[in-house]
Amino acid sequence: MHCSLFHNIGHDNNYSSLLHCCAEEKEVQLIQCVAELASSVNTEQSNDLSDDETSNDNASTYSCHSETQLGDGGGPNGSVESSEPGESGGVEKYEEKLLQAIENASDKAQQTRINAFQTINEVLVHHYIPDFLEDRKVTVMDAVEKSLRRGKGVEQSWAARIIPLLVIQIEALEDIVELVTVLKPVLLSTVQDGSAAYDARAKCCAALGLLCFVGVDDLGEILPLMKVLHSIFAGSFLKGDNSPSGASSEAGVLHSAALSAWSLLLTLLPPGEFVALLGGSAGAGVVPSVRQLVGMMQSPILEVRMVAGETLALMFELGRHHDDEFLEEELPDLIEATQKLATDAHKYRAKRDRKVQRATFRDVLRYLEEDISPEISIKFGRQLLVLDTWAIHHQYTCLRTALGFGMNVHLAENAFVREVLQLGPKVDEPRRPYRSEKAEQRFINAAAFKARTISRGKNRDKRNRFSGSSRPSSSRQIYEYLRTHAKVKNSKAVSGEIVKNVKL
Repeated sequence: MHCSLFHNIGHDNNYSSLLHCCAEEKEVQLIQCVAELASSVNTEQSNDLSDDETSNDNASTYSCHSETQLGDGGGPNGSVESSEPGESGGVEKYEEKLLQAIENASDKAQQTRINAFQTINEVLVHHYIPDFLEDRKVTVMDAVEKSLRRGKGVEQSWAARIIPLLVIQIEALEDIVELVTVLKPVLLSTVQDGSAAYDARAKCCAALGLLCFVGVDDLGEILPLMKVLHSIFAGSFLKGDNSPSGASSEAGVLHSAALSAWSLLLTLLPPGEFVALLGGSAGAGVVPSVRQLVGMMQSPILEVRMVAGETLALMFELGRHHDDEFLEEELPDLIEATQKLATDAHKYRAKRDRKVQRATFRDVLRYLEEDISPEISIKFGRQLLVLDTWAIHHQYTCLRTALGFGMNVHLAENAFVREVLQLGPKVDEPRRPYRSEKAEQRFINAAAFKARTISRGKNRDKRNRFSGSSRPSSSRQIYEYLRTHAKVKNSKAVSGEIVKNVKL
C-alpha cells in the first residue's frame, strides 16, 4: 500500500536498516530510522526541480557498440598496447618500448638481446609502423645480422623472425633492396650450416623465402635459392629401398620450412618456365619430381606430409595453367596416395593430427580429380578476403606464419600485404571507439538511465500518497502516518506494516 513512500524517499541501505529495526521491535530505533528517511525526503524535495529539468527521455539514443577484436591482439605473442592515435599514452608506451628494445638488441648480454628481439617481434606483429621504422631500420638490420653471424640457437631463431616483419613493413624499394643485399648472404650461410640448431635453420629458411619473395624479381637469383632449399628438404625423400625417411622431428620441422619457402618462390615463376624446368635437365636439383614429393607424403611427421601435399597441388595448378593435360600419367599413383591420407584412421596418430591431415588432403584430392580449388573466406573488419587458388592460399599461409595474430592488422593497413592478396587499396573503415571513449559512453548511459527512471517514475506511479504539499517533512509526521494507517498503537504492528509495505 505504501511502497511508493519508500520508492521516493528511501535507499537500499535505509531499507536494510529499517528492517533491522523492525526485527528488534524497538520503537526508539524505529523513530531514529524514520528520522533518517525524513531527512532524505527533505533532500529530495529540494532537488525536485533540478531532476525535472535535467531528465531526458531521449537519452536512450546513446549506446555502446560492441566490437570484435581482430587477431591482434590476443594470441600466443601476447597483447600489446593500442596503437590508435586517440590513445596517445598507448602509442607513446609501445614506441618507448620499441626504442628501448632496439637499443638492447646490441647489448653484450645474450639474454638481453634475446628479450629485445622478442619485444621487437611483438610490436612489429601487432602494429604497422613504416614511418616509425624509417630512421631505425638500419640499426635493427645491423643487430639482426650480428646475431645471425655470432649468435647461437635461440638468439638466431629470434633474430631470423624479425626479418620477414621488417621487410613487410618497409615501403621504399631501395630500402628493400638494401635489406636483401645485407641479409641474404648471412641467411644462406646459416641455412647451410649443419652445426646450427634445427629451429634456427628453419626460421632462416622461412625468412629467406619471404625476403626474396618481396625483394627479388630476377629469375637468375630465384633459381639458385630454390636449389639450396631443395637440397635441404631432400632429407625427407624416400630412402634407396623406398622406405620413409628416418629424419627426426626437429629435422622434419626444418624440411617442412624449407619446402614451404621453396613453394613460396615457386609462385613467382611463370607457368611456362616451371614446366620447362620440370621436364628438362636445367631443373635437376631445382624442382623435385612428383614421385619424390609423393615419397615425402609418407613421412611420419605431419608438417612434412601436409606441405608436400599442398606443394603438389600448387605444382599441378601452375602446370595446368600452361597445359590442361599436365602430368596426366602421374595422376593415378598420386590420387591413390592422396586418398589414403584423406581417409587415414591410424590410431597411432594423434586425433588432432588425423583431423587436420584428412581436411587438407580432401582438398588436394578434390583438386586433382575435379580441378576445383578450395575456396576459403576470411573476414576482417568489414572486408572479406577470398583464397580461391593454391598459390594465393600458400602466400597467405606464409604471411600468416610470419605475422601470427597480427595478421588482421596488416590485412587492413599494410599496402604490400593487400597487394599480394589482391585486396586493392586500403579502405577507410569507421573508427572503432577507444577504451576511454567507451568508458565515458558507459557513464553517460548510466546517468541518462538514472534521470529517465526518475522522470518516468514520477509520471507512472499512481500509488503515491505523498505528492505535492501533503508529502511529510518530518520524522514525526511519517511515524504518525504509519501508526494511523495501520490503526494500531504498538510499534510491533507498525513494524509489521512497514515490512509488508517494503515487500510490496
